[in-house]
Amino acid sequence: MNAKEFLARLDHYKLIASVKEAKYLEKAAEANLSAVVLSIGNIGVIKGYVDFFKSRDIPVFIHLERVGGISYDREGIAFLSHYVKPDGIVTTRNTLIKLAKKQGLLTIQRHFLVDSDALKSGLQSIQETQPDAVELMPGLLPEFLEEYRSVLDTPIIAGGLIRKREQMERVLQHGATAVSVGSPSLWKESFVHGSSPVV
Repeated sequence: MNAKEFLARLDHYKLIASVKEAKYLEKAAEANLSAVVLSIGNIGVIKGYVDFFKSRDIPVFIHLERVGGISYDREGIAFLSHYVKPDGIVTTRNTLIKLAKKQGLLTIQRHFLVDSDALKSGLQSIQETQPDAVELMPGLLPEFLEEYRSVLDTPIIAGGLIRKREQMERVLQHGATAVSVGSPSLWKESFVHGSSPVV
């Protein structure tokens, strides 16, 4: 999947499932999703998880800091790209965004909005690395979503501490392109636009 196709799907479905336990793989595969982010596994099982979603035409990203056994360097990213073959990665690290882009992987850069310095450095980081999308955490800060949206063309994903549909709707109304949620009960929520899926 290329960046244009991913962004169209992100805009269409507006929902990303963050899978944190293997028992929820099937449930995520049944939902109308922009993508799945795998925050589980290790080098021995991650390819099987990726293949599971790719066989169902669901874009799959790996949250690198949560998967054991893959080194955070050029060789680790090359292994991921050529052997595991996810559509992309999620990471907080600038260097990994740059390495992943060189390997042809899609990138979602995660930022934690803990204070005004983090807000400023986050914007600078995104402008430097140019990820395909940025995930802002926690997602329940709509005024900061609007601030990022006013400065960046990059799609914004809101994630973290979102526990009900009303919160999902709120962040979408305040400029998020999509919402990332780890609660399987929220994966059934539908925000699909139009009548036919974007692939």
